[in-house]
Amino acid sequence: MGENRVARVAVDVPLAHLDRPFDYRVPEALVDQAVVGARVRVRFAGRLRDGFILELAETSDRAELLSLHTVVSPEPVLTPAVARLVRAVADHYAGSFSDVVRLAVPPRHGLTEKADPPAYPPADPTQPGATVLTGYPTGSALLTALRDGRSPRAAWTVAPRPDGLGDWKAGLLEAASATLDSGRSALLLVPDARDLKRLAERATARFGAGSFVTLSAESGPAARYRAFLAASRGLVRLVLGTRSAGFAPLPNLGLVALWDDGDDSWAEPRAPYPHAREVAVLRAHTSGCALLVGAHSRTAEVQRLVEREWLVPLGLSPAQARGACAVVRVAADGEHALDRDPLARVARVPHQVFETIRSALAIGPVLIAVPRAGYHPVVACAGCRDIATCPTCSQPLVDTAGGRPACRWCGPPLQPWSCSTCGGHRLRTPVAGVTRTTEEFGKAFPGTRVVGSSAETPIEVVDDRPAIVLATPGAEPIARFGYAAAVLLDTGALLRRPDLRASEEALRRWLAVTALVRPADEGGTVLVVGEASERSLQALVRLDPVGFAGRELVERSEAGFPPAAKLVTIEGELPVLDEVRVSLALPSGVEAQGPFATGSSEGLGRLTVRCSLAQGAALVSAIRTLLATRAAAKVEGPLRVRVDPQVI
Repeated sequence: MGENRVARVAVDVPLAHLDRPFDYRVPEALVDQAVVGARVRVRFAGRLRDGFILELAETSDRAELLSLHTVVSPEPVLTPAVARLVRAVADHYAGSFSDVVRLAVPPRHGLTEKADPPAYPPADPTQPGATVLTGYPTGSALLTALRDGRSPRAAWTVAPRPDGLGDWKAGLLEAASATLDSGRSALLLVPDARDLKRLAERATARFGAGSFVTLSAESGPAARYRAFLAASRGLVRLVLGTRSAGFAPLPNLGLVALWDDGDDSWAEPRAPYPHAREVAVLRAHTSGCALLVGAHSRTAEVQRLVEREWLVPLGLSPAQARGACAVVRVAADGEHALDRDPLARVARVPHQVFETIRSALAIGPVLIAVPRAGYHPVVACAGCRDIATCPTCSQPLVDTAGGRPACRWCGPPLQPWSCSTCGGHRLRTPVAGVTRTTEEFGKAFPGTRVVGSSAETPIEVVDDRPAIVLATPGAEPIARFGYAAAVLLDTGALLRRPDLRASEEALRRWLAVTALVRPADEGGTVLVVGEASERSLQALVRLDPVGFAGRELVERSEAGFPPAAKLVTIEGELPVLDEVRVSLALPSGVEAQGPFATGSSEGLGRLTVRCSLAQGAALVSAIRTLLATRAAAKVEGPLRVRVDPQVI
């Protein structure tokens, strides 16, 4: 048929039984434009559909081929390396290539593609020298390996302090600098726009303005596509980005670094629901690049990779961390504290909290972390303490400004409320929100500046003047020289979340607060109000997230939960799930539970399937086969498949 006259095209058809490339003839008029990675339009099942050229070949197994209808753009936006990654992610999460490639390649912006690209000055990887990673036991060896062109893989447990060894942004840039020095490119990933802005500011100071690009959905279509083209064309060698940037088409990729893999933002809300950490792991595996996963805490998933020796640990011992960071104490943890305040263990704000705040205000601002926004976020039954729910839609009731409970969806209940568990009629507020807490501390410390920060009204930075700063998780402002002290209130509210990862997430958030406080030799203190026997609080006091992750992994192994086991949930209508369970050809030793009603909507349910990690690939393959069979037979009833879901 002639040299390179057959194009293998990934057609944008999400049906599982059509999840494979299709061959098309390249007409003479399109030979020069039909390049690997180009966007094309092809006729498929009687309709024109979008697609990408994955490969060019001389021959095809089929004798009769349709021709490419048109080449939308000769720009090679899907590189072979990214195409392999897309395929690996789709296979890992029982998804389709077309679903994943939508996450990897942004929509085309024609004007941006045709415009002359801006000038991107080269990043200077030589200045300044490394001072953060070299402070860790194996940090110098990591930088040497990157500079020599090798591909180490490390799990970096960052000391929770605001500067020095805790400066994670400088540490990531040091790793990127060493990679750039080897002639390769680097990709740095952060969970949200706020972290991206801060990292970009530091990268500008280190490498120069315009020497890198930021790739984020928040940038807007034109800016995002411009940054994407700069990476794919090789105009820049350093890309900073959020979740979607994990697929950035950097040539000669040497390093993927990801910050805080436990953050909820890393979980993709669209099918097939990949997690950015797993995308980074798959990319390091498929491309052979280096991988650096950094966080103040450690997830069970990273701990498993460390125990398998796929990742090398990089961090301080708990004793070294305690010597370099703020002192962490639990309120009322001792007989002396109870003698001074007998009600310390039952009070929401013990007397010790006020003492800590007063002494810390003499040297700087104080951070008070409150787990909930609003005034009284939820209300509960005064008798059995169950969360009060709406009698109409079963959503939690909230306390309004007028003191009357109401549902966010249905408004105030029409009939007097009664508890569905015990029949009681009295309500209480188990947790006060940040708004109510701000009022309370404003009254307790008259004349002191009190600042509130939440997702609705975030504050970026506070100065070094004495102030009480109250913030919800993720909205904590940065103090210019670190906080003099921090208080963690209502710790039980985080631990009582009905989630497998509740303790892990609580420790992650507490360590993030600790990282904002000055080290102990500068007077920094973190006071925790909670039950001292809680394992996560003990890990916080010891500054030992690694030990906590190890025990968490052991418990999940015993219970059969990820990452120690492969777990897949299939959601849909209950009659459809009954058919799925009967027709699903499960490998021997695979356990299926359900289907059972989820309670989120009438008639919907969930089927849970789990197995050992050794059987994981076979299980996912069986589910993909089932989806393909149902799609080919046009069986009605949509299904939502999640592999190792983030929320369990």
